[in-house]
Amino acid sequence: MGVTAEQYLRHLDTGRRPDLPETIAGTLRLDVRRDGSTDHWYLTIADQRVQVARSADDADLVVRADRSVFDRMVNGELHPGAALLRNELALQGNMRLLMLLRRIFAGPSGARHPRELGRDAMAARASSRSAADSRGERS
Repeated sequence: MGVTAEQYLRHLDTGRRPDLPETIAGTLRLDVRRDGSTDHWYLTIADQRVQVARSADDADLVVRADRSVFDRMVNGELHPGAALLRNELALQGNMRLLMLLRRIFAGPSGARHPRELGRDAMAARASSRSAADSRGERS
């Protein structure tokens, strides 16, 4: 298993995140249950940035789940929507903010954005065409 949700949130980069929509702003509180206690993580999202604090303050969306559920989401092993459908997490508030977790959490190790994969494929295709043209071959 990769990192825990706690490890990930403690070291979350607060810089600009172009994968977050510019027009979305809100607050999320993650209530992480473990061994009969609950840890509270408070995420403030604005201007494509995420600020993390430890707080039980009210938020636009409160997400409650066991630690193992959050750990799997952080590591890209569980989609938040799937966890909701399986009743592995509970929500209170603005449900539209739930999908931001998918963008905030890192995903599986080695994962790449589809656009990046497409750009690499196009560059490889162009490179192979140039090599074929320089050898006088036709595609």
